[in-house]
Amino acid sequence: MTCMQRRKLAAMLMALMGAISLGATAQSSYPSQTIKIIVPFTPGTGMDTIARVVAPRLSERLGQSVVVQNVPGASGNIGADAVAKSAPDGHTLLMGANTMLMASQMYKNVAFDPVKDFSSISMAAYGSLMLVANPKTGIKSVPELIKQAQAKPGSINFGSPGVGTPHHMAMELFKLESNTFMLHVPYRGSAGYTQDLLGGEINVGFLPVHIAQSFVKGGRLNALAVGSPKRHPVAPDVPTFAEVGVKRIDVDLWYAFFAPSKTPAEVVTRLNTEIAAIMRQSEVKDILAKAGMDASASTQAELAAIVVKDYPRWGAVIRTKQISAD
Repeated sequence: MTCMQRRKLAAMLMALMGAISLGATAQSSYPSQTIKIIVPFTPGTGMDTIARVVAPRLSERLGQSVVVQNVPGASGNIGADAVAKSAPDGHTLLMGANTMLMASQMYKNVAFDPVKDFSSISMAAYGSLMLVANPKTGIKSVPELIKQAQAKPGSINFGSPGVGTPHHMAMELFKLESNTFMLHVPYRGSAGYTQDLLGGEINVGFLPVHIAQSFVKGGRLNALAVGSPKRHPVAPDVPTFAEVGVKRIDVDLWYAFFAPSKTPAEVVTRLNTEIAAIMRQSEVKDILAKAGMDASASTQAELAAIVVKDYPRWGAVIRTKQISAD
C-alpha cells in the first residue's frame, strides 16, 4: 500500500468514526429540551385526541416534557408547514393524517412537500368510513346506488363536512371507480351534514363507522359498505367495497407521527420505538376505541410506503375532479 493510499484510508476511517460518534451523541443527548407535538387542527379532533393521549406517556418514556400545540388553518397546511420548517432535531413533531396529502394538493402555493419534507416515525391509528344511505331513498346496497345514479345522473346528492374532507374525497373516488355522477353538498362541519343525512335532505354519504353503525342499528340509515380492506369489527355484517364489486376503494382515515426531514436517523428510530410501544398499550387502545379510532403502530418504512402510495392516488382524484380549496 502506497503512502497516498494509507492517507486516504486513514481519512475514510476518521470520517466513519466521526459519523458514528455524531450519531451516538445525537441519540444519547436526545431529548435535550421540551418536545412539541404540533396538531394542525383545533382541539377535540381525532388528531388532537391521539396527541394528548400520547404526550404524557411519551414524556414518561423519554424523561422530558412533551406538550401539544394546536396550529390550525388551511385544512392543516399551516401546522404542517411549521413543522417542515422547524429544526430537524426531534424536538418538534407533527401529528399528521392522510388529510395532509389531500390538502397540500388542493391549495395553491403550498410551501411544503408532504412526501419529501417529513421523516415518517410511526402510524398511530386508523378511522374507518362507512357509506350510508337515508332509508327514504330506498337504496339498500352499493349495486342499487350505482344503478340509480347511472340511470339518472345528478338525481342523487351526497354530503360531506366540507370540500376536501375525507368524506368528500372518499365519495369522489367512489364516483370515479363506479362511473357515476352525484351532486356534492358541502357543509361547514359534521353536525349539520349528519343532521341533514338523517333527515333525508341528503341522500347518501360517508360517516365514521362507529357513528354510522349506531344510526344503522336504530334504523335511521342503511349501511352500504365500509371503506376498509376488510370488514370492521364494529359492523361485521357490512361488506367491503371489494366484496360488492367496486375495487380500489380503500378510504380509511389514518393518523401518524412525523418529524422534519433530515432529523437524525437515530432520533427517529428512538421515537418510533417509544411511540409504537405506546400505541400497543391496552389502555391507549381502549381510549382511542371510545373515540372511534383503532390504535395502530408501524415501522418507519411501512408508514413511508403508505405516504408514497396515497399522495399520487389522492392527487389524481383532485386533478380529475378539479377540486380546489382556494
